[in-house]
Amino acid sequence: MNSTSKCIAVYGATGHTGQFVVHEAQHRGLPVVAVGRSAARLDETILPAVPRRIAELDDPVSLEQAFAGCAVVINCAGPFLDTAAPVARGALRAGCHYIDVTAEQASAQASFAELDASARAAGRVVIPAAAFYGGLADLLASALASDGDIDEITVAIALDRWWPTVGTRKTGERNNVPRVVVTNGRLAPLVPSAEVPDWVFSAPLGNQAMIELPFSEIITLAHHLKVGEIRSLLNRSALDDVRDASTPPPTAADDSGRSAQRFELVVRLVQDGMTKTAGVRGQDIYAVTAPIVTEAALRLLAPSYRRSGALALAEAVDPIELIRSLHGSALDLFGDTLPG
Repeated sequence: MNSTSKCIAVYGATGHTGQFVVHEAQHRGLPVVAVGRSAARLDETILPAVPRRIAELDDPVSLEQAFAGCAVVINCAGPFLDTAAPVARGALRAGCHYIDVTAEQASAQASFAELDASARAAGRVVIPAAAFYGGLADLLASALASDGDIDEITVAIALDRWWPTVGTRKTGERNNVPRVVVTNGRLAPLVPSAEVPDWVFSAPLGNQAMIELPFSEIITLAHHLKVGEIRSLLNRSALDDVRDASTPPPTAADDSGRSAQRFELVVRLVQDGMTKTAGVRGQDIYAVTAPIVTEAALRLLAPSYRRSGALALAEAVDPIELIRSLHGSALDLFGDTLPG
C-alpha cells in the first residue's frame, strides 16, 4: 500500500472535534488532508504543514476532488442530517471508506438505509456514529454479547459538565426529529418516563439523577444486534448544561487541548439470564472521539480489509480489539472481563 493510499481526509477539519482528529492522525504518523468550506478558516486553524482543500456540500465534484488520493474520509461537520449524505457519496466516488461522528439518530438511520448499496458497489464501508455517542456503546455491548438474542441493553452516561461546542448547539437547533428507542425488538418513539431511577457511577460522579435521552447508539446497536429493549440514559445535570444558553463552550485545560470535563459511559446487557456490565471513563467527550475514529480508520487501511456496506462500528471492526486499543491511553475500561 503506497503512502497516498494511507491518507485520511478530515471533513470539517476546522471544527472543535475535527481539529482533534487532524492532530490525532498526525500523532499516529498518518498523512492527513484537512477539508473545509472556508479557506480563511482553514488558514486560521490548521497547521501549515497539513494540506488543505476546499469543498462545498452542494458541489459533488469539489467533494470528490477534495478526497482524491485518500483512503478514508472522516466527517466531523454537523449537523449530519445535512452533511452525511453528500460527504459520504463524495467519499465513495473517490474510492474512500467513510466514517462520521454523528449523535443524530435520524442521520445514522439514513446512512444505513440509503448508503449501503452504494458502499457495497464501491467495495467500501460507510460507518455512521463512530464517536463517543453511537460508537462507544456499540463497541462495549457487542463485546459483551454472545451469539443469539439479547433481552435488554441499557446505556448510562454521566458528564460532570457539558460545555457544548458551537456545532453541538447548531445540531440541537437543526435536529428536531423525534427520538426513538427499541421496544419489543423494534424501533419505537420514545415515551418519556417520569420515573427513571438514579444511577451510581464511580467517584467523583457518584449518584446521578438520570433522564431517558437516546442518541445514535440506539441506531447502531439495533442495526446489527437482536435486542428486545434498548434504552439510553443521561444525567440530568449534563442536559441542564446544554439547555442553558449561557453555558460556555469547552476550553483547553491541558496541552492536548482537552477540556476538564470528565465522563463515564456504562453498558449493562442482559442475555440468557445473565447480566454483564462494562464501561469506560475518561476526559472530554469531544477529544476522545479522535482516537476512536482514528483507530477505526487504521483498521480500514489494513491491506487485508475486505468488508463493504453501511456498517455499525462494531460490525466493521473487531469491537474487543478496538476498545482494548483505547484502554490506558484514550480512556479507562472497567467492568466485566471482555472475552478474547
